Amino acid sequence: MSSSNRDNLFASPLGNIPSFAFDRSVVEVFPDMISRSVPGYETILSHTGELADRFVQPDSQCYDLGCSLGASSLAMAQRIDGRHAKIIAVDNASAMVEKCRGIFADYSGNTDIELVHDDICQIEITNASLVVMNFTLQFVPLPQRQALMEKIYRGLNPGGCLIISEKLSFEPAELDDLLMDLYHDFKRAQGYSDLEISQKRDAIENVLIPETMDTHIKRLMGCGFQSASPWFQCFNFCSLIAIK
Repeated sequence: MSSSNRDNLFASPLGNIPSFAFDRSVVEVFPDMISRSVPGYETILSHTGELADRFVQPDSQCYDLGCSLGASSLAMAQRIDGRHAKIIAVDNASAMVEKCRGIFADYSGNTDIELVHDDICQIEITNASLVVMNFTLQFVPLPQRQALMEKIYRGLNPGGCLIISEKLSFEPAELDDLLMDLYHDFKRAQGYSDLEISQKRDAIENVLIPETMDTHIKRLMGCGFQSASPWFQCFNFCSLIAIK
């Protein structure tokens, strides 16, 4: 990977650290950033495609909410050709959507992918057999999360599936600290310096708000899902599956 596409946004001392935003500078290094910052990301992405193969119903719609550069959409698309299903990829970051549009332009499969520049809390969800939120809900303001989950539940067809991948918090505090330390060791092993880890943590502190596993599951079950359970976890990162 060329240095221009390697995530070194926090490699130099920044002084007054601005809040993290999905701007053009982040978009340009995003594939490297997420692969080196999220343990198990490639596994989650691969299995998003496998779960699409299992759950996507013919003539239904799939939603990739907070699609960033469309990796989850493409993982789904590769596994559901021939079902006349449509993927609707949604993101509210202008720079992400602009870059993603070019990536989708190179897609040569038969599954229809529609890219939507909008707030996921504002869009309509209908005739859905699969909804994917890979590391998206954690950026949604806490007061909006319940209504968003209820909207997704209503828009899913019976037997439909919701995938939520998130960074988690843990109780008691000692366990949270342990898993955070292990995660920071992971980032060091990926080539991030202590300065980068510290500055990124400060930048994202009030932007990414993690919740506990119990909070996620209780919310999903309260919406009416017949089941909600983690299927993957590495340190303080987890992916859950909920079935209507």
